[in-house]
Amino acid sequence: MASIEITPEEQAELAKALTDALTPLAAAVRSRRSGRSTARMWDADPVEVTLSVLAAWKVVDTEVKRLTALAAATAGSYGANYEQLGAVWGMTRQGARKKWPDAVPRPAAAGARTGSSLELFGGTAELTQDQPSGGWSWTAEGADGTRGAAEDDTRYASKEEAAAHAGAFLREHVAALP
Repeated sequence: MASIEITPEEQAELAKALTDALTPLAAAVRSRRSGRSTARMWDADPVEVTLSVLAAWKVVDTEVKRLTALAAATAGSYGANYEQLGAVWGMTRQGARKKWPDAVPRPAAAGARTGSSLELFGGTAELTQDQPSGGWSWTAEGADGTRGAAEDDTRYASKEEAAAHAGAFLREHVAALP
C-alpha cells in the first residue's frame, strides 16, 4: 500500500491553514457555550477555552469523515475498486470495504439491476440500465403493436421513473376492442 507523504513544510502550511479556518468555528462554539461574544473567546478559564477548541475540531473531524466518504463514493461511481481506495487511504481492500461499504457497486447487484420487464395494458416494456451512466431507459411494444422507446439519449434517474414513462406509453397503446 502506497501512502501519501507530505514534506514538513507542507505539513506546517496545512496545520496553519486548518488552524486559521478553525478559529472562527472555535470562537462561535465558545461563544454559544459561555454566552460571551466571540471577541472575548480567549477571556476565560484556559480549560474551557481549549475544550471549545477541541469541540470545534470534533465538528471538523465529522465533516472530514463525511467528505471522505463522499469522495470514496464518487471514485467508486467512476469505476475505482476497493483495492484502489484502500491503497490511496493506506489500508487493505477489506479495510476500505469496511470503511466505505457502499462506495463501490457490487458486481452481483449491478448485474441484477441491468434490466427487467413490465407488462401492462396488454403490452410489454423492457427496462434497461446503462452501466457507464447508471441511468435507466425503456423500449416497449403496446398491445396494438406500436413500438416505442425513450427518446434518444434520455436516461432516467431510477428504474421506477423509466417504468412510469414506459407505463404511460403502454396505456396509450392498448388493443382496439373488436
